[in-house]
Amino acid sequence: MSAPTSRWFDHSVIAVARFDQEGVVKRAAVATHEHVALAFYTRGQATVLQHGARLHLREGDAMLVPAGERHSLETARDPRAWGLGFCAACYAPSELAPLLDPFERARAGASPVVHIPGERQGHLEYLFVELQREVTHGACSAHADVVQKSLLGLILAEVKRAAAFSPAAELQPTVVGEALQFIELHCLKPISLREVAEAVRRSPAHVTTMLRRATGKSAVEWITAGRMAEARSRLVHTDELVEIVAERVGYADVTHFIRMFRRGHGATPAAWRSARRRASAPSP
Repeated sequence: MSAPTSRWFDHSVIAVARFDQEGVVKRAAVATHEHVALAFYTRGQATVLQHGARLHLREGDAMLVPAGERHSLETARDPRAWGLGFCAACYAPSELAPLLDPFERARAGASPVVHIPGERQGHLEYLFVELQREVTHGACSAHADVVQKSLLGLILAEVKRAAAFSPAAELQPTVVGEALQFIELHCLKPISLREVAEAVRRSPAHVTTMLRRATGKSAVEWITAGRMAEARSRLVHTDELVEIVAERVGYADVTHFIRMFRRGHGATPAAWRSARRRASAPSP
């Protein structure tokens, strides 16, 4: 249990889960995912490998995992933690952007472990409980998106406030980090691989090679992932026509958008929306 993984994220814009195990937890395989992840430990201890470093986590520690960052659990004893995963591209262009700074600093080489002060740990856990309740039971609410975004902002604010008291580090942005940050900020616009390459002052072939080597995905795949995440959010939380959703997430051709969505989700946007809303509807 190093951080949230795709096994429970399930195409959500925000996902929250509580992990609770007793005894020694064995080594886990290396993981990487499209969403940003945060693990907040409330009991036990763990050792995680991330960004070429061995991280030692204990009660009160929050572990930050930027999108695309490879990480793996080495060992854990009696771990209890909250796991949070969310789509960075969906919130990077919004007012939550400044609160994502600790993740960008971790991507650039700062420590991805932030210790939450003792007097704030109970409050942070309360926010996780409330966010999980909203994600699980409030999906059909007319204001679900706003409420979830607000709670996410409060959680990120607690982490950023605690990170401000952590030791500073010499940050050296990498090509991969700069490319992913640019994609998160601009993927909902009609950008291309060439524009990503120009932003990081490298050739398109070099950017593609570096991204695939570090994350397993190309720049185009990362752009598509960000667009699909925002599309899912709009399909769930709004009644916008599919044509409008396509335009909002950077596709001028709705047919191409539908084709790309079906390729990744096994259904058209309209069918996926209907199935999602049926599954979230309260039982009579």
